[in-house]
Amino acid sequence: MARPLLVSFVAGASGPWRIDRIESVTGEGLPSAERLDVIEGCEFDPIAPRWALHGVTSNTRYTNRSETKALLAKQQGLHRPQATRAALIPIRKTSTWWDLPQDERHSIFEEQSRHTSIGMEYLPAIARRLHHSRDLGEPFDFLTWFEYAPEHSNIFEELVSRLRGTREWQYVDCEVDIRLVRA
Repeated sequence: MARPLLVSFVAGASGPWRIDRIESVTGEGLPSAERLDVIEGCEFDPIAPRWALHGVTSNTRYTNRSETKALLAKQQGLHRPQATRAALIPIRKTSTWWDLPQDERHSIFEEQSRHTSIGMEYLPAIARRLHHSRDLGEPFDFLTWFEYAPEHSNIFEELVSRLRGTREWQYVDCEVDIRLVRA
């Protein structure tokens, strides 16, 4: 397993990703900005950011060994040259979600919502990396970063729509959808 990695998503006037749109799906949104920089590691000194979100990569959760193995075998990494489209989707879940015991959250996440198996259907076309933010005191619990080629934009929309239609999303009280194009 890779070591945890602190990642900062910094919106402002510079960065390799041009922000195409920022939409509030549920709850409060984020201020508009022109560009986004994705900074890996602990040190960063952004000049006048509009906003910055921080998260850390971690071990997989709610997946069993065979699912984790299948994900690793099928998913391609980030930074592929053809993946010139991206989405950053920060979400926060309700206190009701966090009050549920782990086994009940797992049941909703995987057995009822089929989160992992739905995501697997879109690999390797869509690469993703999940960042945990809840324990960092951030405004969102999770920051999910997706990268894909322009010709996979429609299947990305399908993936997002399917996940938002699951029981798990009944526990989301804040979600922002940020779409980007590599500049």
